[in-house]
Amino acid sequence: MTARVLVVDDVLPNVKLLEARLTSEYFHVVTAFGGQEALDKAFASPPDIVLLDVMMPQMDGFEACRRLKADPRTCHVPVIMVTALSASEDRVRGLEAGADDFLTKPVRDVALFARIRSLVRLKMLADEWRLRSSTSGRFGMADDSATIQGDISTKGARLLVVDDLPSLTRMLTQQLDADGVTIEVTANGADAVARAGSTPYDTIIINTLMRKVDALRLCAELRSGEMTRQTPLMTVIEDGDDARLARVLDLGVNDYLLTPVEPNELIARVRTQVRRRRYMEALRQNYERNMALALTDALTGLHNRRYMEAHLGNLAQRAIHSERTLALLMIDIDHFKKVNDTHGHPVGDEVLRAVAERLQNSVRPFDTVARWGGEEFMVVMPDADEKIGKVVAERLRSKIEQLPVATSQPQGGIQVTISIGVAASQPNGFDPATLIQAADAALYRAKEGGRNRVEAA
Repeated sequence: MTARVLVVDDVLPNVKLLEARLTSEYFHVVTAFGGQEALDKAFASPPDIVLLDVMMPQMDGFEACRRLKADPRTCHVPVIMVTALSASEDRVRGLEAGADDFLTKPVRDVALFARIRSLVRLKMLADEWRLRSSTSGRFGMADDSATIQGDISTKGARLLVVDDLPSLTRMLTQQLDADGVTIEVTANGADAVARAGSTPYDTIIINTLMRKVDALRLCAELRSGEMTRQTPLMTVIEDGDDARLARVLDLGVNDYLLTPVEPNELIARVRTQVRRRRYMEALRQNYERNMALALTDALTGLHNRRYMEAHLGNLAQRAIHSERTLALLMIDIDHFKKVNDTHGHPVGDEVLRAVAERLQNSVRPFDTVARWGGEEFMVVMPDADEKIGKVVAERLRSKIEQLPVATSQPQGGIQVTISIGVAASQPNGFDPATLIQAADAALYRAKEGGRNRVEAA
């Protein structure tokens, strides 16, 4: 995963060092040598993440971070403060200014790269929800996504602590009691999974130093669960254990605390995760409410063609500035007319709904699946190239073929296959109509080549 990184430091060697390290990992780096210059560049073209020094003349990093987080153009951009300051009060001050993390120089590569990738993944998901809300606004429906950020509170949050010592719980109880926060505690991994599967927690905190619980396996299990896939996870990590830190971030953990845990930092990070969870949920609800009104296919529950055309237009505009590729899959159910003629249109509708459900459940959360028309579907995959598109298309084809579609007819299920055409945009942008045309031509070749196959444009 690549990203556009804004590096801010008033010392040239520091900037050059970070730039070289990030470039070697294929990140696109933009530099600034002061707080105001950083704000100007971020407002003109928001980056995916900001690495921000604290000690700078004229405007320090704390003030620059506050201004970034206060502006609607950049309030959703993750900020990592990179500084020689190491006192706990400096970390807390940075977190209260809106920073997503605070790394002390000299920064270790493993921690830096893992943290960047973790925060960019979260930003991509939030960006997709905002983009979808923006798309709905183009059809005259209310787009409240720009005003949601200011309404987020941490009052009444529900936390789950997985730990075999009382210290974390004691810190949280002492500091968050006035917020009406509910804190549940368990030292058992299976119990934690069971609780999280039935209760919508705002944040789950896991101590990786427990001896009787495999904390990494617990993180993986929570991330794979339907109920907990989007729940913020925080972990306590031993200071200096970079390998474990990188591992938990790769597993999808949102934030971490290094030992010994400082109470004020714990509270600041917990509040950040609760607000982020509630913000994402508010974006999702706003989007789903609007989509249900006009842009959903009534039969399958997927987006309809009208929505997808507008969404592709938004993605095309974003691609001009982000220089990211996009993969588009055009999908057709093979011999669908025969299904309708043989079994009737009600059974054909059941097949359409079943195929739609399998497609939706087999792609990433920020990919978009739509019913393009009749028995045709479309999948749009941001930040994917033709190679990834072909891999995903083959997986979808196989998943549809493997299991007959269960229907209400007495003779049982119906064997269904699909053909898929794949097209991908170039990094310098794309024309939606041309990309659709290319995917459609590839789909035609797949059907002409015998159906139940994938072809790339």
